[in-house]
Amino acid sequence: MKTFLPKIDMQTRAWHVVDADGLVLGRLAERIANVLRGRNKPTYTPHLDGGDFVVVINAEKIKVTGNKEDTKEYQRYSGWRGGLKRIPFADMREKHPERIIMAAVKGMLPRNRLGSKLLTKLKVFKGTEHPHGAQNPEPMTLN
Repeated sequence: MKTFLPKIDMQTRAWHVVDADGLVLGRLAERIANVLRGRNKPTYTPHLDGGDFVVVINAEKIKVTGNKEDTKEYQRYSGWRGGLKRIPFADMREKHPERIIMAAVKGMLPRNRLGSKLLTKLKVFKGTEHPHGAQNPEPMTLN
């Protein structure tokens, strides 16, 4: 048995659109991460980029379970003493709802150059409009 390695230039990248209205954050992020990596294809290879593009709309209507709405916080650190910033989930949802989904998916991707490259194929938008209509994205079903 020989290991099959797909040719990068032979692959076609599909575009998928996901409506995040009413979906649970972690479950949605897991499905998106699998599509970005290409784990839904029979030619999946862990060290190659074989995934598709994903467009997420209605990012502000995402759901979280339990009491995460009140207790979940996002942290940034500037590198200076006392430079830790904590942003509650509710404030993040009001100001930058697309960063919620980006952070959740980023945590499920590899922590290396491949993970950074995969994250560029994720496009998240607030509201129902997005500028990727020319790519003819097909709706992605989440069961």
